[in-house]
Amino acid sequence: MEERLRALGYDMATGKQAYAVTQPGSALDKACDVVALETATMWHSLTAAMIDGPELSADEANMVLARVLEALGEVLPIAARSVADNPAADLPTYRTSGRDIGAAMRDMRQ
Repeated sequence: MEERLRALGYDMATGKQAYAVTQPGSALDKACDVVALETATMWHSLTAAMIDGPELSADEANMVLARVLEALGEVLPIAARSVADNPAADLPTYRTSGRDIGAAMRDMRQ
């Protein structure tokens, strides 16, 4: 099993991000899930406000996109776990479709 550090929020005393290696289904794992979902919710709200606001510079847009990508990377495994036991969920097909869409979008830029 691959161990990875999961964000656990900020340490109020130091202001630094706290990380943990968690056991699936543990209380610490669920706490990391909550932090990931809260972070994704915050980035969703911020990007929605930014879209309605003044145009962002390329650097600003790249910074926001990088944070949104990080947030998605944290919440997608949570979503996958929640539907893993659902026989109607075909996650490999969605993953392949997403890669195909991403490749097509990259080709459109060139």
